[in-house]
Amino acid sequence: MAKVLAPFAPSLARSLGFPTSWKFTLGIVFAAQFFSAIGFSMVFPFLPLYIESLGSRFALSTEVLAGLVIAVQSVTMMIAAPIWGVVADRFGRKKMILRAMVGGGIFMILMGFVQSAEQLIFLRALQGLVTGTVSANNALVAASTPRERVGFAMGTLQLGLWSGVAVGPLLGGVLADLFGYSVPFVATAVLLLIGALVISVGVQEDFSPPKEKNAIHPTAFLLGWKMILGTSGVSMVLLMRFLVGLARSIIIPIAPLFVVSLIISETETNNTYAGLMLAVSSATSTFGAVYLGSLGDRISHKKVLFWCALVAMALYIPQVFVANVWQLLILQGMAGIAAGGLVAAPSALLSRYTDRGSAGAVYGLDNSVWSASKAVAPLLGATIAIWIGMRGAFAASALVFGMIAVIAWFCLPQDDLHSVEPRAGQTDD
Repeated sequence: MAKVLAPFAPSLARSLGFPTSWKFTLGIVFAAQFFSAIGFSMVFPFLPLYIESLGSRFALSTEVLAGLVIAVQSVTMMIAAPIWGVVADRFGRKKMILRAMVGGGIFMILMGFVQSAEQLIFLRALQGLVTGTVSANNALVAASTPRERVGFAMGTLQLGLWSGVAVGPLLGGVLADLFGYSVPFVATAVLLLIGALVISVGVQEDFSPPKEKNAIHPTAFLLGWKMILGTSGVSMVLLMRFLVGLARSIIIPIAPLFVVSLIISETETNNTYAGLMLAVSSATSTFGAVYLGSLGDRISHKKVLFWCALVAMALYIPQVFVANVWQLLILQGMAGIAAGGLVAAPSALLSRYTDRGSAGAVYGLDNSVWSASKAVAPLLGATIAIWIGMRGAFAASALVFGMIAVIAWFCLPQDDLHSVEPRAGQTDD
């Protein structure tokens, strides 16, 4: 479908009178990001229950299968994302968004009709190899946005992402209760295809392929990644991206259990409180991403990254000692604002430090690092909870946020606009 739509999209967009400014492109990609985030997050609430209903052909426990179905996609995406990033720089970032959304839609439909948990895990692994909408969206927007506004643009994309993540789980749970587990998967596929159509029709990418675009071979991949990682500041930003993902996700596996432990007696609202804890953090992160991303454009994203990490550390330390759910919810909400800046700032810094021609490879590596953190963090969080208790996971997150602040202060080069060469051909239109 992506190949069918792509050749006709530019002419169709022009015939419909769509503008070509970076702001319009950002708006279109924001909408597509919102649709895809709703879709992909729809299945999160009931994946363990879906696995339990499917059963295992090899008599594996539900706990093991639930861990595999979440981790396997992160692992395969970690492997595939950098490769797709290089391909995007050779053939266009818009095509990569279409590939990720259409491919993801096809696999989501198949997942809704599997016959065993092992089949679901296998499809999740393939989905990780094919998808990667967030990195593709970041690459397209970074390549088309003026350097002095890239923080605002990345923050806006995070708004679309976290808004969708806030809506998706609730919608998916309702659909599963009303119509069964297959329907949310089909609904996700529909949303992804709508997002692909919006991108195909609405975005006119100003892309000039390199002369050697057909030279796709392992050496080219390795040389490209080596050049990017050798650029001043990039390796440190990717390290911080990993640490941010680690700090935010360490508590994920123990959060529901910790919330229940804070409630004096068993109630019918345990699941509500557990979901509310994650929803509050996601909701405040959307505000933080937009405001702090725009602030970074004015005062430096390095400064935003440092202060956000420091504030997040200060707000996670009291969570080790909370006595009731409401204290935890308030502190998580406040920390979510800082976390929004920690997500948007690295994306903006990568754009500041690197050339627009390598945006696909840069954000492919970025997505790979983020996926790696998502694969490691739940295992680390569960291990810490077993060793020193669930409160120890919050202390570990605070420690990682402190490490991010130290790295940002001492290891990152400056990103002031006057210290970076402007990109040719970009305007504020």
